[in-house]
Parts: sequence; structure tokens; C-alpha cells
Amino acid sequence: MEKIRVYTDESVDVAIAEGLKRRGVDAWSARDAGKLGLTDEEQIQYAISERASIFSHDDDFLKLAIQWVREEKMHYGVIYAHRLDYSIGECVRKLKLIVDVLAQEDMFNHIEFL
Repeated sequence: MEKIRVYTDESVDVAIAEGLKRRGVDAWSARDAGKLGLTDEEQIQYAISERASIFSHDDDFLKLAIQWVREEKMHYGVIYAHRLDYSIGECVRKLKLIVDVLAQEDMFNHIEFL
């Protein structure tokens, strides 16, 4: 079972990816990857190319993930949290729990809410 890799889009504070890295999670941000300014579809395509689940505060990714499944396209999962619902620390803790409990294959074409 492969561990979930976490890519955070530009709507997410880079401190979340940094906090995950410090806890041993294979995580990086759009800023780390030089992917700022991409469209949502380009962001998810990049995450797929990296075999990573994408974490976002942008609810457009929820619609996009559903659309991709309907079109029989595969993605490595979308993890979503509303920006105002959780602090940076809470996001890091909850994402770390997801990575510890679920495997990469559990995230195929899956949406996970924090």
C-alpha cells in the first residue's frame, strides 16, 4: 500500500504543506512546485502526474472531481476543507491522520472532507 502524497493548491497556506513535511508526509505546495496561477483543471492534472491527492479550500475542486469521475477520468483524490472551518494546525493534524489511515488507492476518484 502506497502512502498518500499531498499537494496543496494555491488557496492553501504554504504552512500546511510545511507542517506535513515536518511530520514525515510527502507533501508540497503549488508555490514549491512553481505552479501558481494554473487553472483548477491544470492543478488537478499536475497532481495526477505526481500521483498525489490535492488539498484545497477551493470548492470548485469538488465539482471538478465529480466531473472527472463522470467522464471516466481517474484522479488521486481531492481533500477539501473550508478555509474558515479549521486553523492551519488543525488542517495539518487532520491531514496527517488521513495519510496515516488511508492508502493511496483509497483516494482514487474519492473526495475526502476534513
